[in-house]
Amino acid sequence: MSEQTRNILDWLSGSPLRIFTILVAAWISHSIGRRAIDRAINKLATTDLKPGPGFAKRQAERARTTGSVLTSILNAVIWIIAIGMILGEFGFNLGPVIASAGVIGVAIGLGAQTLVRDILSGIFMLIEDQYGVGDQIKVLEIEGVVEKVGLRITTVRDKKGVLWYVRNGEILVIGNGSQKN
Repeated sequence: MSEQTRNILDWLSGSPLRIFTILVAAWISHSIGRRAIDRAINKLATTDLKPGPGFAKRQAERARTTGSVLTSILNAVIWIIAIGMILGEFGFNLGPVIASAGVIGVAIGLGAQTLVRDILSGIFMLIEDQYGVGDQIKVLEIEGVVEKVGLRITTVRDKKGVLWYVRNGEILVIGNGSQKN
């Protein structure tokens, strides 16, 4: 084997192989995590936790909403870690980045107060089951059916067919015509 071939094989078995391994591990973790979340959410959606008319459908929608939020969080965590590990393989020193993350986090937190408020409102809205996908609601001057619920934004389609994007932090009062009892 020539020296040039040996150098190429040594190089390929180094960083490129480790980067490929990181990407494969991230993809496998993503697939397994997503499958686990889907199974748990499907089980939760089909289990009748609160007997009574109409509660099963609402519980299923709430479970799906929670599942989409958990999947988004899983994706963010896995791929941020994978990107950090790949940058480390390229020789990027992550120590100062990690050390300054606290300072940057405080600066972003102060600069993005509305984003934080929207996300916290979305979390409490999900926990308190204020509304879910398919509910007929009135929020601000908008009256319509909820099409998607996220941590930051809720989308509502009004009777004219207009799709409204409402930031969860702006929702102070909401009427839900779908919740009885």
